[in-house]
Amino acid sequence: MKEIQVRSALLEELPILLEFEQGIITAERPYDPTLANDPISYYNIKELIESKNAEVIVALIDDKIIASAYAKIVKANSYFKHSHYAYLGFMYTEPNYRGQGINQKIIKKLNLWAKSKNLNEVRLQVYEENNSAVRAYQKVGFKKYMVTMRMEIA
Repeated sequence: MKEIQVRSALLEELPILLEFEQGIITAERPYDPTLANDPISYYNIKELIESKNAEVIVALIDDKIIASAYAKIVKANSYFKHSHYAYLGFMYTEPNYRGQGINQKIIKKLNLWAKSKNLNEVRLQVYEENNSAVRAYQKVGFKKYMVTMRMEIA
């Protein structure tokens, strides 16, 4: 396999990052009947790239962007031991490159960024029924923490 590079995203890469966002939405739509009809957007990627409190990264093979993610600093509730934590999102890998350890490299890079910001906890959310994603995150050390439950009422 060719060498994977992981680095900070650039504003000029916004068009491909917006495509990745739509890839995430398409992949998650079967798990969430509450999502509005297209077009929708989850993130303000431009704002995240420009923020001092976030790090958007991309993974590349031969200068082709194949994956993305971000970490952002989030204020923790007052009853936790820590005041802030890093929240990970925008986790996307192009289908042809999945299962090759790219997610692990991305999370490692984001964890280093979080440590550089003096954070000692990283969190993310994943749909419980998205078994392949849950397994991938558990493989790099995440543990299930809390289940969000919902009920539609008429």
